Amino acid sequence: MTDAEEAYDLVVRGDRVMTPDGTGPREIGVRDGTVAAVAPLGAGLRGAKILELEADEVLIPGLVDTHVHVNEPGRTEWEGFASATRAAAAGGVTTIVDMPLNSIPPTVSVPALEEKRAVALNQAFVDVGFWGGAVPGNTKNLRPLHEAGVFGFKCFLVHSGVDEFPPLSPAELEKDLAELAAFGALMLVHAEDAGTIDRAPHPAGKTYASFLASRPDNAETAAIADVIEPARSTGARVHILHLSSADALTEIAEAKATGVRLTAETCPHYLTLAAEDIPDGATAFKCCPPVRGEANRELLWDGLANGTIDCIVSDHSPSTQDLKDLAHGDFGTAWGGIASLQLGLPLVWTEARRRGIALERVVDWMSARPAAIAGLQRKGRIEVGAEADFAVFADGEDFVVDAAALKHKNPVCPYDGAALAGVVRRTYLRGVPVNDDVPGGRLLRRSPD
Repeated sequence: MTDAEEAYDLVVRGDRVMTPDGTGPREIGVRDGTVAAVAPLGAGLRGAKILELEADEVLIPGLVDTHVHVNEPGRTEWEGFASATRAAAAGGVTTIVDMPLNSIPPTVSVPALEEKRAVALNQAFVDVGFWGGAVPGNTKNLRPLHEAGVFGFKCFLVHSGVDEFPPLSPAELEKDLAELAAFGALMLVHAEDAGTIDRAPHPAGKTYASFLASRPDNAETAAIADVIEPARSTGARVHILHLSSADALTEIAEAKATGVRLTAETCPHYLTLAAEDIPDGATAFKCCPPVRGEANRELLWDGLANGTIDCIVSDHSPSTQDLKDLAHGDFGTAWGGIASLQLGLPLVWTEARRRGIALERVVDWMSARPAAIAGLQRKGRIEVGAEADFAVFADGEDFVVDAAALKHKNPVCPYDGAALAGVVRRTYLRGVPVNDDVPGGRLLRRSPD
């Protein structure tokens, strides 16, 4: 082998490099965008470019955020692919999977998927995949969307917030689960029960407690129970989105233990915020399902620790400032969604470190596990054969959030002014530093069966 053939495009050296075997002193060789070598530090790998980590830096796999609402086309003033993927890269996220709403048209047919892909092309600063949508009447579109490369399908059991993406009835959910089971596709479920919410008090005004009462815990537990039984009977794979109520943990654990093909996620806002601390009128904190109480938050951390909850993703769901009704602070009319795509890692790390949870577990919850659920086979880990997606993370450096400086489109964020631990200093996509001026992301398709 010649000297040229032995050299790598990039070699990373550092005392703290995180691989599936743990964090330690290693050298990583990258060739053609792929991790080609993992060696002990001092092995002397040669590269056209060398990255020497600083003493306070750790190399981690790029995060994988499988719950992002980009909203383009149709509601690009809320968020677009360029702004969302810049924000992702700034937060160490190298892959996002876009939700099928709130774009117009929603991603419920192959032509709608192709329209979204055409808009995203040449705008992505990180890699972007797409979920399809399951809505009343589009069962016939599910297999074609699967064959066109979506990573799975999302449905609602309650009004989605936008009329063009209506919820499934229980009968429609069971029908679609049977359809997806036939070709092994994943169904993602926004699990809140519409009847329970209809019977709850209607939110109005500035009081957060009134909004919380409008989306009670039993709306989630009832909906999850209604998902588990058809998942069991059809054998379909089902994923519970943005779990906020710890009351559902027992039924999720029991379903998993009895063979239901069920996974669940939660989000940084449910792990870091508490209802008791949300000021009246602070509609930047509004999301559905809602941020609940402090005791509930602690139980969600327990659910992560024992494996009932599988992963952490952002549910980045931004809107314009006027739709968040910041001027009036009315929880009844404000858009329900939290924008925090750029902040996920420091948010979770700040809380995890306080609890004595290792960084390796945090990264696993935010990288390898969501990648595995979505079927992103070469993402989420630093090992030979994986794509060379990395973040250089200074886990001991603190900073204060400035919402106006975040890269998502509208400067609305409930964490403005929060002191957090952990700074992403550089992000690499397939071994190349992400450049805010040159989109280098790819549009991803599900691997063929």
